[in-house]
Parts: sequence; structure tokens; C-alpha cells
Amino acid sequence: MYQRTTSPTEPVPTDGRRRFTRKALLAASALGVVTALLAPVRGGAAPAPAAPTAATPLAANGQLSVCGRQLCNASGQAVALNGMSTHGTQWYAQCVTDGSLNALATDWRADVLRVSTYVQEGGYETDPAGFTARAQKFIDAAHARGMYAVIDWHMLTPGDPNANLARAKTFFTAMAKKYKDHPGVLYEIANEPSGVSWSAIKSYSEQIIPVIRAQDPDAVVLVGTRAWSSFGVSEGSNESEVVNNPVRASNIMYTFHFYAASHREAYLSALDRASDKLPVFVTEFGTQNYAGEGANDFAMSQRYLDLMKRKKISWTNWNYSDDHRSGAVFKTGTCNGSNWTGTGVLKEAGVWIRERIRQ
Repeated sequence: MYQRTTSPTEPVPTDGRRRFTRKALLAASALGVVTALLAPVRGGAAPAPAAPTAATPLAANGQLSVCGRQLCNASGQAVALNGMSTHGTQWYAQCVTDGSLNALATDWRADVLRVSTYVQEGGYETDPAGFTARAQKFIDAAHARGMYAVIDWHMLTPGDPNANLARAKTFFTAMAKKYKDHPGVLYEIANEPSGVSWSAIKSYSEQIIPVIRAQDPDAVVLVGTRAWSSFGVSEGSNESEVVNNPVRASNIMYTFHFYAASHREAYLSALDRASDKLPVFVTEFGTQNYAGEGANDFAMSQRYLDLMKRKKISWTNWNYSDDHRSGAVFKTGTCNGSNWTGTGVLKEAGVWIRERIRQ
């Protein structure tokens, strides 16, 4: 997917930020029983919830905010969300169904669904209204099952987010208007900037965040970092450029992406150092190479997951589809069928990541 090389250096410390919100208790307690009300998955009985009396993630945690370097729930307690990212919805909408989301919420026990709206590559720019409606449909479905939703503006090519600034303003205005009173969204404003300076990404962010805040002042915003959200490592830099020149906004986190078979010690060390200084959300990772394909490196992947668990760093895995690549969790053809639960429908990476989410 993305060529990434070189090693980072040590950062300069900066202070974290704390912010609580007016929507702290907006998640209705009724969401805690939504799992029991879900229609059975096609082809079999509805899977059992994680625990008979457990509230859903959304009901249990309510409105999220950034407190210091952590993602915190409505009670101010640090939380780490674990879940999955869709593939591009222009290609794999058939993998985001009532059945697949029932499985994700109850069989996988995921906290969060990242809904990836590609901008180019046959995505948003071809039908803004249609792709906005599609994203909202999937976000609403995640909410109905008590999961959070990351609204992913999946800009990739061109790598400069400013190339899609006007489109991003339109998209996030629509999204923030719809979800301004809902505690279950996080806004990821630039998937993987590349070939562009941190100052240009920062400028973009400081134009988009006010657009969101004008409608939804409380939700957490996720800011992409340089070099395919590697804190600059893939283009010869490191996290110090963000630490020394953070985005001028509160209640934000910075994103980091990795693919374990390609991204080794330098990337793991950068994530460790950056998360000591900044609030970080890993919105995309894979157990394969940077193209999301090839052999799985579960040993290196586990090192990343151990670090993220220790530091309470939230993550979503790429990806919840049946694409032919090894990084898609379902076996090819699964999305044309009716069975989504258990391990029989999963590739090797799917079996592995499902077990980690269920832990």
C-alpha cells in the first residue's frame, strides 16, 4: 500500500490537554439492551452477547473526550476502543450489512466501527450526496448496535489533504450537523497525508476542525500525521515535528498507522515515544505488509498490541471485508453469503484479530 522507510529521533515534550463536554450523559441507557433486540443473523440464531447483563460500549462510556494524553469516557476514566475499519464503501458496501454488524457487535464484541469514505478512486467526489448518505447509514447501524463510529475521510491520492479542502468542508458540515447531539462519533479528518509537510497538514486541520466545531463542539477529532500517518517516519522525519508544533485545537488526537510485516522497530519506537507526549489513536493497522497483503507477522503485531494495551491506545484494524488480500478478515465470497459469525468464514488474520478484540 505505502512505501515507508527510515528511523525517527527523540521528541521534545509538550503538555496534554483536558476537556469535558456538555453531552456527557447523552448515551441513553436503553442502548445497553440493544444487543438483545437485534434481529437474528441470517442463516442462524443471533449470537450471544459478551455477557448477559453487559451494557454496550456506547451505553457504558457515553460521550468521549481527550483528557491529558488519553481517550476518556463520560466519567473521566481512560478507555481504549478496539474494533474494525470497513474497506472503501465504493467497493465493499456489501460487507457492511445487518448480519455482519450484528456479528461485529456481538460475536467479535467490538467497540467501534471505522467507516471509510474514500474521496477519490471512485468514491466521494463521484457522488457527494450518495456517499454521504451511505456513510451515515453505516454509522447509524453501528450506533444501533451500541458501537462508536469513526467517520473516516479517506483521502489517499493526492496525499495533500488541502487538495480536497472544499469537499472536506462540505462532508464534515453534513456529518457534524447530523451527529451534533450524538455521543457516538469521532471525526477522522485526513486518513493518510503523504508527500506534504506537517505545516500544510496542520493548516488543513485548523481549517476543518472549526467547521466541525461550529456544529458539534464536543466530539473528538482525529488528525492525520505526515507520511501516511506515521508521524513522519516513512518520509525521514519523526514525531517531534508534531510535538513541537501541535494543531491549535482542543479535544483532538493524532493518528498513527502501521503494517507489522513492513513497519518494524523504528515505527514501534515512534508510537511509544509519541504516545508519551501526545494523545494517539491507531485508526488503521494490519498484520501484513504495507499493501495489506502477504504473510502475516503475528509476533510483531502482538508487540504493537501489547504496547497499545499497556498505554490504553485505541485501535481499528484494516479491514472488515472479503477483499482477496490477506488483510481482509473474511474469506473471499463471504460478503455474498449469509453467515458472518465464528471463525469458519475468516482468513488467518481474521481469526487472529477477532480473538484480540474479544479479549
